[in-house]
This record gives sequence, structure tokens and C-alpha cells, in this order.
Amino acid sequence: MKHSLQLKIGQHLTLTPQLQQSIRLLQLSTLELNQELEQMLQDNPLLEREDEEDARTASEEPPAHTAEAEAQTTESPQSDTPEPDASASLDDEDWNDYSASGGDDEESDYAEGSVSGASLREHLLNQLIVSPLTLRDRTLVATLIDDLDEAGFLTQPLADITASLQGELEELEPEEVETALKHLQNMDPTGVGARDLAECLTLQLRALPASTPARDAAMRLTTHYLDLLAARDVGKLKKMLGIDDPTLRTARALILSLNPRPGAAFSTEETHYVIPDVYVRKVKGMWIASLNADAMPKLRVNRVYADILARHREGNSGQLASQLQEARWLIKNVQQRFDTILRVSQAIVDRQKQFIEHGEVAMRPLVLREIAEAVELHESTISRVTTQKFMMTPRGLYELKYFFGSHVSTDNGGACSSTAIRALIKQLIAAESGKKPLSDGQLAEVLGQQGIVVARRTVAKYRESLQIPPANMRRAL
Repeated sequence: MKHSLQLKIGQHLTLTPQLQQSIRLLQLSTLELNQELEQMLQDNPLLEREDEEDARTASEEPPAHTAEAEAQTTESPQSDTPEPDASASLDDEDWNDYSASGGDDEESDYAEGSVSGASLREHLLNQLIVSPLTLRDRTLVATLIDDLDEAGFLTQPLADITASLQGELEELEPEEVETALKHLQNMDPTGVGARDLAECLTLQLRALPASTPARDAAMRLTTHYLDLLAARDVGKLKKMLGIDDPTLRTARALILSLNPRPGAAFSTEETHYVIPDVYVRKVKGMWIASLNADAMPKLRVNRVYADILARHREGNSGQLASQLQEARWLIKNVQQRFDTILRVSQAIVDRQKQFIEHGEVAMRPLVLREIAEAVELHESTISRVTTQKFMMTPRGLYELKYFFGSHVSTDNGGACSSTAIRALIKQLIAAESGKKPLSDGQLAEVLGQQGIVVARRTVAKYRESLQIPPANMRRAL
């Protein structure tokens, strides 16, 4: 085989580091962008925020204070009291010490002991500490508390809990665990410690006064016929319970007033707030999109390091020169990111003005390709821009992706967006008779009368996306 050299001409796409960074920043949300920038600010000394110099200037001024303030600061004692360990194997002294740590102020109310932000476990242990139970019973109840989920339900069968404790507690009988469960179920919030939804609702009904209208009927419903109630089988319920329509309606209303997740109020999950990237306002009769200044990081090149680099161009400053270039790239890419978001947002506003004016029923069909052609960008770029970017409108806060959707043909040859159809379905169901709710087929017929051709299965899909139950589940008792 003879070896030879050949020259070929071809093209291939190469992503420069600057372009890669631009693409990465474009697809980040505002929160993720801030996290990325914080890391870059730490790694690159030539990059800084514009407001840092003002902060440094303010910090250089000596704070105004007096000798009294210093004395108050130095004399304030720091509490060295360790937090008690509320484990399941505490002795009597531990329980007593823990209960005494709350203070013996006679005017203090026990409700104040449930501090804001306390978890469900802490709330229940605080009650257990002041209870008159024996050490053995407290240990059993504390074990049950540890097996509760965030909703307040017991996650393991009592038999499994008993088996796991028999090696720790001598001569443990199943009846003792059942008694401990009753102690737990008598705690606040009412319904905690239940093993299923039926028991949770029954515990709450049992705690109500006996004179509560339809209380007994409601307890029988939750104990034996909760499935029938969910299926709205009115005839069978009245026959099983031997009650009339008014009593059944009263019992159902009483059950609906209960809390199916009694422990949810003590959830420690943090609330994450969405910061809008764009605001939409009406200016001289036109809807204008503008960037949220608070969401835009203000970056610049550190002038001190830049001056040092300028004075030592011929020295060994290769690393600083590279960091200076990276800082300039980042500032340019961040600015380009927000410019692109603004252009895309304005293009969306121009095409969805009717939605802003009249609501979801006026939403028009829109696809990524239409916006891509309007702003002369690729569809993949539009997809990145509209993901996890939010627009504040007079009608609320929406992700940019919300304004895109498929369409359904109309009789006159036009198109109606899926968002508008869902809004119409929601309106029709809200206005229906509780005695005769509209089926999916009837909803399709009503939409057809309005010129929107849509199949029954499509209506069912849109109804389910709105989390609206079918007609038989919406029928009033």
C-alpha cells in the first residue's frame, strides 16, 4: 500500500471559550447567575461589583459610638447553655432538666413555647416534656414521634416499631406501644400520629364537641365510607348511613373543613421567591418590556489591578493579563445576556398584547420559531432565553415559556392557543350546574359551538392539566 499526503478543505464549528461562556450564562436563571458570578468574583481579582468601592469607602470611616455602647457590648453575656438532646433514651434527670430550661415565669403561656419556625418534632417533644408520663412511656412516644412524616402521619406499622424496641426495653408488650400512640394522638395538632387519612380525619372529628351538627354521621363516613364519599356515590351513602340529603351535605362540609395534613404547618421547607427579569408596563398606549434593574449585576474591572497591569506590561504579568481578559469577556457576556432577554421579551409582548389586555382567553398561538425569526436568533437560543426567566405583567408573574403553546384549528380557518382553550374550559366548568356537571363530550360540543374544533380526548387532557376532576367527581351532593 502506497502512502501519500492529501489536502482537504472543510468546515466545522468551533466554540470559543467566550462563546461557550455566553451560552452558559444565557441558560442560567437569575439565582444561578448570581451564584456563578459570586464564584467568579472570588476567583478573579480583576472583577468587582460597582457598588463595592462605595462599601469600602463607608467601611473606612470610623463608626460613631460612645463609651456606654462599648460597655453595653462588653457586658452582654453570651449564653453557654448547651441544647438538650431529645433522644429516645433519656433518663428522668434529662427530662426534668429539659423541661426546666423553658423558665418558670408564671406569666408565660405555653403557646409561646411553640416558637415560630419550630419543626413538628420539636413541637411534639415540647409537649411530651411537660406531660405527666413515666420515663418508659415518654421513650415510647418519642420513638413514635421520630417515625412521623412531614404531614404528621405514622410511617411504620406498630408491629415493626414494637419489634425494633424489644431489644432496648425489657418485656415490652404491643399494648404499651398502642397506649403510647394514643398519648401521641392526643397532642397538638389534632390528627397527628394517624396511620392513614381516615384515622386522621376521625381523630379531628372526635375532638369536636358532641353537639357539632352531623358530627356522628361524619365520623361514620370517615371511618367506613371515605372511598364512597370520594366517589360521590350519594345513593349508596344515604342507604348505608340511613340519613337524608341535608345531613349528608352537612357531614361532607364538616369533613372538608378538617386538615388532612396536620403536620404541614410545621414544615421547615424554605420559601423560594422568584425575581422577575422583565417588567411590562403600558407607556403612551403601548406595552413596553423593560429589564429589572435589581436583577442585573453591576460588574466592572478593578481599576487598581488594571492600573498595575498597565504599568507593568513588559513584566511577568501573564496571569493578570489573562484574568483581565476573562473579566472583560464576562462583563460583555452578562450585558449581552440581558440584552437578548429584553429583545425576546419585547417580541413576546408584541405578539401577546391581547393576553395582557384581556387574560388567558385571548392568548394567541406562539412557537419558538416565530420569535427566533423576529429577533434573528436560533430557536435553541430562544429556548435557553425563555427557560427560568420570568416576566412581571399586570396580570401576574409568568415564565417566558408560558406564552408559547400549541394551537387548535377553528371553523373560520384560524387558530386558537391551547392556553386559551384551557381558560375557556375552566370558565365553562366554573359556571356549570353542580347537579348536572358538563362531561368532556359536552364541553367539546360547547367549544365547537364557539367555533373551536376540539376532540373529547383533547378536552379531557386539558381538563386533567388543570387538575379538574371528571364530571362524576364534580357532582354536588
